[in-house]
Amino acid sequence: MRTDDGSIIQTCLNGEPEAFGVLVDRYKAGIFAYIYARVTNFQDAQEVTQDVFLAAYQGLSNLKRWERFSSWLFRIAYNHCKKWQRKQIRHPQPETIENMDQKILDNFFVKAYHEEILDQSVHEALNSLPETYREVLMLYYFGDMDSKGIAESLGTSPTAIRMRLSRAREQLKEEMIAMMGTAFENQRLRASFTFRIVEAIKRIKIQPVSQPKSLPWGISLATGLLITILSINPILTLLDHIGTPAYLPLPAESKVLKIGEIPVDVVKTTNTPILSSSIGKGNGGELRNARNALSMAPQGEDGTWARKADMPTGRGDLSSATIDGKIYAIGGGVGLFPGLSLSVVEEYNPVKDTWTKKADMPTARMAQRSVAVNGKIYVIGGAPDNNTVLSTVEEYDPMTNKWTKKADMPTARSCLSTSVVDGKIYAIGGGDTNSTFPTVEEYDPVPDKWKKKSDMPTPRYYHSASVVNGKIYVIGGSFVPQKVLPTVEEYDPAIDKWTRKANMPTARDNLCTCVSGRRIYAIGGWPNCGSIVEEYNPVTDTWIKKAGMPTSRYAFTTSEVNGKIYAIGGNGPDNPNCISTMEEYTPDDWQPGQAVFLQGKLPKTWGKLKNPRNPE
Repeated sequence: MRTDDGSIIQTCLNGEPEAFGVLVDRYKAGIFAYIYARVTNFQDAQEVTQDVFLAAYQGLSNLKRWERFSSWLFRIAYNHCKKWQRKQIRHPQPETIENMDQKILDNFFVKAYHEEILDQSVHEALNSLPETYREVLMLYYFGDMDSKGIAESLGTSPTAIRMRLSRAREQLKEEMIAMMGTAFENQRLRASFTFRIVEAIKRIKIQPVSQPKSLPWGISLATGLLITILSINPILTLLDHIGTPAYLPLPAESKVLKIGEIPVDVVKTTNTPILSSSIGKGNGGELRNARNALSMAPQGEDGTWARKADMPTGRGDLSSATIDGKIYAIGGGVGLFPGLSLSVVEEYNPVKDTWTKKADMPTARMAQRSVAVNGKIYVIGGAPDNNTVLSTVEEYDPMTNKWTKKADMPTARSCLSTSVVDGKIYAIGGGDTNSTFPTVEEYDPVPDKWKKKSDMPTPRYYHSASVVNGKIYVIGGSFVPQKVLPTVEEYDPAIDKWTRKANMPTARDNLCTCVSGRRIYAIGGWPNCGSIVEEYNPVTDTWIKKAGMPTSRYAFTTSEVNGKIYAIGGNGPDNPNCISTMEEYTPDDWQPGQAVFLQGKLPKTWGKLKNPRNPE
């Protein structure tokens, strides 16, 4: 189905209210940020945001120009903010950060860890700005919008937006913007918000619209254009402009859709797998919408890689985790495993493209795994040498730059995988010098306790795992004696059950997987797989090939920040020495904070795509 705003609106008006969930997911971050800039209270902002979407749905039949939905929605938000402000009792404004001396401010940044203090600091910082600056700051940093999108929504020019943004930055310190990011990230509207809106609007009746009739000249135009193109080159199709290969036959059906103000005959897309060509790799809105509409089908090699600042300490078999937009590269070894294990920790800032040395991990090790939970990093298992595996768990707090010993993992192992669901860590598989394990153990950081869970069906190590919609996907790996696997198995922690999924096209171990836009990217690996990137869609259970990584490697680590994937360190296929190379991967349809990728037909119940324990 088409995913432009007009087509979604028409679907809603034709009696499918669940389609409105696409518009909610598309705009909720921007609307929430815009409203918060005016009410400066997260709970009130969420309530007002909910009212805005309900009002927008009720008024859909009154919107004459569907392509102006975004600016219309922001006008509704503006009116609701004014209504909210009129209802409030005015209170004296608290002291702003402008009145604090530098020493107090610096100490404030260090101590402002708890959410209550973060919220208060954000409130004070925003109140120090004029409302117009507050709006653009929130929409740009926390509403995932660029200057052009903000300008279109607020009815002004991109130049004016950039000027306001620049002046807002000048009045706030970089540390405060980062702190605001931390507070806002914890308050983002989750998938459950969309679910509530969709369930609520099912009880709202709106005026339906009739299907527009096609114009005779529209039929002639579409038919003539198709015949003209095919007469020039019979292997071309109109779908080439959205990345369809020349050899794919055209679907037989066509239907009338209203594009803008004019009904035109267009080709109706089917579920036929579609591979993208190299044509049209830009940032155009029409191309991006077309790619999102076809995200359920293969799209071929795409995405872009960029070289970033090298990691100071070259190493392989390291691990990494991300907190507050910064990546922490931890431990690892020098030389091929088993080499010399390291305790080094280095922090990478993607915004500045810089590295900073941090406190060493107490236990030097490699082939360990690291995950972030509630602002802390947990490093689990690994090997200090070629004869020993560890059960050691150590917690790192980036705020204090200190390490703490935690309860040991019940089963000592290295080369395992770790994933986080609902604040609990799942240590899966791994092995020692003699065997591979199917073992799954769950760690709860709050009581500092471990619990045994159902074994993974396929014992393996040097695999990788990623989480989408509350389910863990364990991918690739190998077992003793060395047999490299393409195996993919899904684990649902809510019911403690494993399910077999479609194999990865390229069998490999020592790979990395990372999630962006609810799709899993399997990157690099061994043997002879160091440049391969393949994308897995958990909803359709399908794989497609993507743009290869420039530096072929295995035994490296990856982390995701703002939808971009960073590949760090590792070993080269023909070089026993470890590398320090850092490369950044941007998916072709990347959008900051993108919430939903359509997967074919919309579900009748939006919540069917959400795990009951973890709606994200």
